[in-house]
Amino acid sequence: MTSLMSECQKDDATVEHIYCRGAVTELLKYGHKDLHTFTKNSPQVLILIIPGNPGIVGFYKTFMRTLYQAFNRRYPVWAVSHAGHCTPPDTMDLVKDALVADSEDTFGLNGQIKHKLSFLSEHVPRDSQLVLIGHSIGCYIILEMMKRDPELKVVKSVLLFPTIERMASSPQGKVMTPVLCHLRYIIYLPIFILSLLPERLKAGMVQLILRNMRSLDTSCVPATVSLINLDCAANAMYMGSQEMRMVLDRDNLTIKQHLDKLIFYYGATDHWCPVQYFQDIRRDFPDGDIRLCDRGLRHAFVLDAGEEMANMITEWISHDLTIVR
Repeated sequence: MTSLMSECQKDDATVEHIYCRGAVTELLKYGHKDLHTFTKNSPQVLILIIPGNPGIVGFYKTFMRTLYQAFNRRYPVWAVSHAGHCTPPDTMDLVKDALVADSEDTFGLNGQIKHKLSFLSEHVPRDSQLVLIGHSIGCYIILEMMKRDPELKVVKSVLLFPTIERMASSPQGKVMTPVLCHLRYIIYLPIFILSLLPERLKAGMVQLILRNMRSLDTSCVPATVSLINLDCAANAMYMGSQEMRMVLDRDNLTIKQHLDKLIFYYGATDHWCPVQYFQDIRRDFPDGDIRLCDRGLRHAFVLDAGEEMANMITEWISHDLTIVR
C-alpha cells in the first residue's frame, strides 16, 4: 500500500480507507480531499465515479487522472469502491459488525445503493453540484440514487456501458447467471489458494494472463491483483448474483424524470448490454442523449481505453460545467 500511495501522490491522487455503513470502503481522490473545507472561491462541483463490478477504484486511475487534468485540476474527481470490494489495511476489519452487515445485506445490490447514498450524506456537502459517472452496474446504482434522493444536485449523469435492464437474459448474463447464482462457491477454494501466493507472483500471473491485450493500462495490474482475495471476490460474486435476479425491467419512469441530465453510452460489441438494448432505449426515448460507440471500445474500457473515454466525456460535459452556479 505504501508504494501505491507514493505512486498516487506523484499525480495528485490519494487513496483512503473509511468505514461507510459499517463496511470498509476505498476512496481514490484527485484534487480536494475534504469538500467540507472548501472556501467560497473553491469549486463546488464533484465528479464522482461509481464503478462496475468488481467495484475496485484502482481500475479507474488513468480515467480519473485524465478527467482531472482535462478540467485543469479545477474539479475534484473521486471514486468510491463498493462496500467490501477492497482489501482492508491492517488497522481495519472488513466490517465493524458482521451481524449488522448480514442483517442489512450490506454487500448486496440494494445495500450498495444505500452505501453510496450514505457516502454522499457523510462526505459531500449537500449543496455540492454532482457529475455522476457510472460504469456497468454503477449506472443502475446511479439511477437508483437519483430516484431515492431526488434532491441531489446532479448536473449530469454519464452512464457508460449501462447494465440497467435484462442482465440475466443478455448474452453474457446467460453464461454468468448459473455461475454467480449457483456455482460461485466452487470458485472460492482456488481463489483462497491463489491468495496465499506472494504479491510479486500474483502480479506476474496477472500480467501473463493479460499479456495479449493491446495497449493494456498497467495501472490496472495492481487492481486486478487485489481481486485475488477471498473476501473481495466473494462479495463481488454475491453482488453479481443479485444483479442477475434484480436488474430486470428498465426504470423508464426515473429515466423520463431525469432525461435531460442523462447521457447513455452503449458498446457496439457489448455482451452485457447488446445493441438491441441500445435500439430499444433509443426508440423509447428519442429525445435522449443516447450514443452507440463507434470506436470499438470494450465493456471493460478501463483496461486499455481509460484516457480515451475520459477525453470523450470531457467534451460531452464541458458546457454543462461552464454554466454551473
